[in-house]
Parts: sequence; C-alpha cells; structure tokens
Amino acid sequence: MRFPTQTFDVGTGAPRPGKRLLTVGTDCAVGKMYVTLALEKEMQKMGLKASFRATGQTGILIAGSGVSVDAVVSDFISGATEYISPENTPDHWDVIEGQGSLFHPSYAGVSLGLLHGAQADAIVVCHQAGREFVSGLDGYPLPTLKECIALNLQMGSRTNPDIKCVGIGINTSSLNDDEARDYLKKAEDETGLPCADPVRTGVAKIVKNLMKGNI
Repeated sequence: MRFPTQTFDVGTGAPRPGKRLLTVGTDCAVGKMYVTLALEKEMQKMGLKASFRATGQTGILIAGSGVSVDAVVSDFISGATEYISPENTPDHWDVIEGQGSLFHPSYAGVSLGLLHGAQADAIVVCHQAGREFVSGLDGYPLPTLKECIALNLQMGSRTNPDIKCVGIGINTSSLNDDEARDYLKKAEDETGLPCADPVRTGVAKIVKNLMKGNI
C-alpha cells in the first residue's frame, strides 16, 4: 500500500479537463486529510460531482485507492499527482489530499510536487490553532495565514494561473467553544475568506464560497 507498484511519468503541466481542489497547510499534521474528506462529503451533499483523491496511507485505506506520494521518487511527484487526478468531465471536482507544507524545511518538496501536479483550480489552507513552530523544528515559526495563502497561490500559478484560495480549515481542538468562535472570526477578518473547523462548524461555508466563485 505504501509503495506504488506502477511507475509514473514526470509531470508535464499540460492542461487537462476537470476541476481540482487541493488542501495545503501552514504545517504538516494540521488536519489536511480530514478537511479534504469533509469537503468531499459537503460538496456531494450540495450536488457537486466530487471525488476524494488520497495521497497518504490512511487516505488510501479510506478511499481504497490512491498514491502515497511520500514514497514516490521526488522527480515524479507531480506526475503521480497528475496520475491520480486525470482528465475528467468539466463539472467534476477531484478533491486532493495535501501533504506537508511549503514552509516546512523537511517536507516542502512533496508539497510543491502536489501543488504543481494538481494544477489546482482551488486551494483550502489548513491550520492548527495555537501552534507556533513547524512540527519537529522549533526554530522555524509558522507562517501567518496570509503568508501561506500568498506563497501557495504564487507557486500554484505556475501550472494554473487562475488558482484561487476559497477558504481556511482550522483545527480548534485546543480551544473552548468561545475561544474557537473568536479565533475563526479573527481569521476571517484577517483573510477575507470563510474559516471553519470541520468538526465544530462543518465546511459548508467554504463549499458555498467555492460554488459562487465561478471556478
């Protein structure tokens, strides 16, 4: 399951039909898989054609298919991402599970490969409230949400110039209900984007923003 049996081509960046949403993060282990699954479920509930595309072992166990991209040779990560999210009908969304973070010195490579291979039409940034430093490396502070959005849009525009950020998924499990509500409201005020905790609030507001974005 961890090690793919097929081989992958290098990514080409060639445009392909269909739509793709990728979850990205301020750090690793901030809930990208859960947010991706919640988005798929809510998109289907609202009548969109959407499929979860797994890029890690647990996601593969849930979906029954996918590629564990951290076991793919680095030159072929973008190609593997193109493989798991191939051309589709124009109204179909592949909802791709993100990995790592562009801001994490250890895992930025896999994050960039996913971003380029996905040719994402939309991204959703994932974050954990209260975390100050990247996981395992206390010398590296987390970026702000606006910094994370800006860099992912800049790098993602290499293969999709029309990429947009449509929302932010925040893990507020370390906060009480009042603190979580205030945190989400502050994040919305700072970014101008819908912010939701997929467990506490659900992700409906993010999907609604995606649907009205004419993507």
